[in-house]
Amino acid sequence: MSTTTSSAGSPALTWRTPAVVIFCGCLIALLSFGPRSAVGQFLTPLSFAHGWGRDVFSIALAIQNLLWGVGQPFAGAIADRYGTIRVLCVGALLYAAGLAVMAYASTAAMLDVSAGVLIGFGLSGCSFNLVIGAFGKLLPESWRGLGFGAGTAAGSFGQFLFSPLARALIDHFDWQSALVIFAAMMLLILPLSITLATPRMEAPAAGAAAPQGLRSALTEAFGHRSYVLLVVGFFTCGFQLAFVTVHLPSYLIDRGMSAEIGAWTIGIIGLFNIIGSLTSGYLINRMPRRYLLSIIYFARAMSIVAFILAPASPTVTLIFGAVTGLLWLSTVPPTSALVALMFGTRWLAMLFGFAFFSHQVGGFLGVILGGYAYEHTGSYDLVWWLSVLFGVLSALINLPIKEKPVERVATAAA
Repeated sequence: MSTTTSSAGSPALTWRTPAVVIFCGCLIALLSFGPRSAVGQFLTPLSFAHGWGRDVFSIALAIQNLLWGVGQPFAGAIADRYGTIRVLCVGALLYAAGLAVMAYASTAAMLDVSAGVLIGFGLSGCSFNLVIGAFGKLLPESWRGLGFGAGTAAGSFGQFLFSPLARALIDHFDWQSALVIFAAMMLLILPLSITLATPRMEAPAAGAAAPQGLRSALTEAFGHRSYVLLVVGFFTCGFQLAFVTVHLPSYLIDRGMSAEIGAWTIGIIGLFNIIGSLTSGYLINRMPRRYLLSIIYFARAMSIVAFILAPASPTVTLIFGAVTGLLWLSTVPPTSALVALMFGTRWLAMLFGFAFFSHQVGGFLGVILGGYAYEHTGSYDLVWWLSVLFGVLSALINLPIKEKPVERVATAAA
């Protein structure tokens, strides 16, 4: 048992120690990120089964990325105001329904609804973004860096597990059974969400200062130059990640490699991102976060250049997966930590949600441009080079960010 302080200021006993909160939050992040990161394994069999071009699957996944981003600020605002558990449960149910319907989608429209709309909104309610928002409220400040890094790393471990798992299930059963099994696994999020329950916002006591409202929080954030730069720079992260997740397996097949190499490369990315995310969470308290972000974006751009110019081989591909994994979601801990530093944790889930919306707009474009570029040119080269350009631009965009609380938060702290 540990002692915490309730919203009324009185001590309350709880079994939810920081370690328990982080552990259960990490399991939720692992489960929710896993199937989404394995979708590239379903592109070829699903398209072949229905006689679709890659652009059909790309449109559905682009919708998913966009709606995940669109729904994230709203899911974050609801979680900030009414508590996290409701949002996590609804998100998990939508996610499970989307995977189940996707397994039997026989038309492009059904694929758009299932893989696009249901999973997209489901992810906005139960992905690691909500976990990070809950960590910001439930964990003491000394635990937050570890929590942000561990939550992000857990999502990556889900990627490491689910991509090869998807390949194994497809090979031993079929792609439809794999999706149904994944749908059932999403229901495990429901009991785990109890651990991340955050309190509803209470009305201020008589004579107490009114807490910051939603409209004031939005006005303050979008009038803050450093927050806007952070949001714009996060676009690149989504563009690169979504393109690689969806199209890398097929890109490798085009270059003469097996589907297993694609599955293991995505898995290797997830495995090494555990190291990258935990390292990033460690470094955010030991170096300027804007410099950390700039280094990550620039290193990503250079790794892509090396990969597309090197001769195609399994060894080169797996090395690229390892390097990419170190840089994969390592942007999330410094980005979320900067939002918490600038504005506090009251509206953290919502404000990080808007940053994530930018991330997902990038993901939408990365997925859909990948599909259209391939269908019209027979190559992914255009999108690879766009990824390099955006990486360099984001490295520059993050440099002017000022790492300090807004005046309201600084005054409250004083």
